[in-house]
Amino acid sequence: MHNELMRVQDIGKSFGNREVLKNINLTINKGEIFALMGPSGVGKTTLFRIMNLLEKPSEGWLFFRGIELTGCTVREKISARRSMSLIFQTPCVLNTTVFNNVAYGLVIRKVDKKTIREKVMNALSTVGLEGKERQKARTLSGGEAQRMAFARAIVYDPDILLLDEPTSNLDPANVAKIEEIIMRIRSERGTTIVFATHNMYQVKRIADRVGILLSGELIEVNSKDKIFAEPEDERTKAFLNGEMIY
Repeated sequence: MHNELMRVQDIGKSFGNREVLKNINLTINKGEIFALMGPSGVGKTTLFRIMNLLEKPSEGWLFFRGIELTGCTVREKISARRSMSLIFQTPCVLNTTVFNNVAYGLVIRKVDKKTIREKVMNALSTVGLEGKERQKARTLSGGEAQRMAFARAIVYDPDILLLDEPTSNLDPANVAKIEEIIMRIRSERGTTIVFATHNMYQVKRIADRVGILLSGELIEVNSKDKIFAEPEDERTKAFLNGEMIY
């Protein structure tokens, strides 16, 4: 238990009559890189939005640092949200400098200017964008914009980083850079990272554990080696072999 950072318990989500997630049970451990794998449209983004408190589950509970968040106080929710960062496929770019984009979350938190400068420069260095702080963010390439999104996400030292297919729009060279950044954030900052993807090569390269999400159900969770070498569920095997039709 002492290693648990987040726990999703019996979570389900429906939009009208459409059941998007059913009976999801998952524990995320401190400091791990966890991959949520599955084809597009199986509920990965919805699960991430629930984990980030942007969406309420229809049933079930979400625990973060031992606190149950679905029925907690507003203050507890704000505190939890401030310990999380969520990055989407397409980064949101504010029409200002790279520095101001990355500083945004700290400015809202009313952090002092000296600390903001230190933290922003440190985050830009982590993602390899040092020297670009004065550049207009809208002039960055796609890969640079995504790296800036990572800097903005880590600048306030979240406990957990949720990445929703963070490399699906990037070319192989930028994918490699982002994977390197993910590994670096974990090793240098001890951040727990959960990422959604349908790229199994990426999972093989950087994940510790893997969960397979198919048709709104988490059908198997295991170590990366086990999932690829000896999956316990036949559907996992079919998915990994590309035999599954959706």
